[in-house]
Amino acid sequence: MRFTLNTATPVPYLSCDAFAAAGGVAHGFSTRLGGVSQGDCAGLNLGYNRGDDPTCVVENLRRFTAAIGADASRLVKTRQVHLDRIQPVTAKDICRDFFAPAPWECDGLITDEPGLCLAVFTADCVPVLLYDPVRRCIAAVHSGWRGTALSIAPKAVEQMVADYGCRRDNILAAVGPCISGCCFETHADVPDAMLDALGQGIAPFISPLPNEKFLVDLKGIGAHSLSLAGLREEHIHVTDHCTACRTDLYWSHRLLGTRRGSMASMLQLI
Repeated sequence: MRFTLNTATPVPYLSCDAFAAAGGVAHGFSTRLGGVSQGDCAGLNLGYNRGDDPTCVVENLRRFTAAIGADASRLVKTRQVHLDRIQPVTAKDICRDFFAPAPWECDGLITDEPGLCLAVFTADCVPVLLYDPVRRCIAAVHSGWRGTALSIAPKAVEQMVADYGCRRDNILAAVGPCISGCCFETHADVPDAMLDALGQGIAPFISPLPNEKFLVDLKGIGAHSLSLAGLREEHIHVTDHCTACRTDLYWSHRLLGTRRGSMASMLQLI
């Protein structure tokens, strides 16, 4: 298995086997299970902007980080805006108030400082975690269809190489739970925009439907783009979990709209 659904703790979470085997990092993709939130956010809501009781969100955060072995007091987050900026972060960027807005708008975080816990939040968009266990550098990326079209994950790879001295063939990638090609049904504007941005190489990941709509495999496009960025194919790990298929495990914005919680994907050098 490339991913493991860890159920031995009170808070189930998904982990990438390759990251665990490499060691030196705490990481995990949350589910909606094991939390204390109520109402529309019932369960493990980790979204700070969902209208949830703040005390519940803080307790959920404590439970999730404890389960994956990360440090909630060293969390770094961002205001996600569906673009392609990746923000380098250091200890000065640690989130002192989880509910305060982050100082910058971006959809990726990158660091080589041990102890910083990078977090991105999703409820159908693609979370991508990147880890170079040799250079000891990490990045966490939030990639919706717009971010995927803008190649945000490959740009994070380029930044790891250019600014941190990483080697492409050492970088591991974990593409986490999101809405998958089985469920991401769109009008023509989405595949047209993605084809314009990324070229015909992504055509195999777009399937026309009889109703003049399309199914778009964002995870497949993401993995393809990471391969073009120079990562070894055996280092690109993609979960088969679909947030829209597995509403027993995950929040899905496509199915639930705004009446939902959010998942978090976190990564911390230890």
